[in-house]
Amino acid sequence: MKIPVVAVVGPTAVGKTKLSIEIAKRFHGEVISGDSMQIYKGLDIGTAKVKPEEMEGIPHYMIDILEPSESFSVASFQLMVQNYIKDINERDKLPIIAGGTGLYIQSVLYDFQFSEEKRDESFTEKLEEELEEKGIDHIHRRLAKVDPEQARKIHPNNVRRVIRALEIYEKTGMTMSELHEHQKQNSPYTPILIGLQMEREELYNRINRRVDSMMEEGLLQEVERLYDQGLHNVQSMQGIGYKEFIPYFEGKIPLQEAVDTLKRNSRRYAKRQYTYFRNKMNIHWYPISEQTAHKTFSTILQDLEGLLGKITKY
Repeated sequence: MKIPVVAVVGPTAVGKTKLSIEIAKRFHGEVISGDSMQIYKGLDIGTAKVKPEEMEGIPHYMIDILEPSESFSVASFQLMVQNYIKDINERDKLPIIAGGTGLYIQSVLYDFQFSEEKRDESFTEKLEEELEEKGIDHIHRRLAKVDPEQARKIHPNNVRRVIRALEIYEKTGMTMSELHEHQKQNSPYTPILIGLQMEREELYNRINRRVDSMMEEGLLQEVERLYDQGLHNVQSMQGIGYKEFIPYFEGKIPLQEAVDTLKRNSRRYAKRQYTYFRNKMNIHWYPISEQTAHKTFSTILQDLEGLLGKITKY
């Protein structure tokens, strides 16, 4: 029998953390963070990292595992989370992934094979020669003919990814899009995805208020501490909540502009998250508002009881 994994997804600030804890309490679960930024120590306020007192005694994983100076890949994330899923299941607990980084969660649930094809150096060299002779637009048009979906996603200037997408097609006879679709259909788990969606205006207001709260909690000081350590161009400082303040510390913009940019970037990120989840995964969506949150959570817990009903240990 495949391991059941519950994933709580949706845009930032919608209430995923609280719901994941409620599910864990009800179904003897443990929570794995599916957020690509909460892995970093010291990036607490800007990532809306769950506080110890908010955990209500539920174990949480994939939080505070790296120094801010370290890099991390989706492939590393996938391996670590899959190990946690195995361990949690072996202790007769329900693995619950909570977070908002769509590709990271998808890679775990559908076991994306990131190195399924070794590099073909001769093909790469041939394409690089063609690139030098005819230009990147010519190479990008080649990709558009065989894989229009990836061509739309990959900017022509991202030469490495354009070449890689063509290389995969040359070696497998499948487009990168088809490869991803094939992987999506074959999960090593029984994934149950719960999505929270909120009316745009309410969600955007929540995001704006959350940023104001973060500033009151000391977000500026958190980013300044990292900036003063010389962590300007590392992966962790490219995340929303951190990169917006670098121009302020460099004296290029006033503080209010940095805060306004953070709010705008957070709203745009929420929109991208929602679009990604809607398009990429089969999710049980639940509308939620601040007024209906308690009732919505009760409905979700009831529905989950039915979905998990065949698995007696839950």
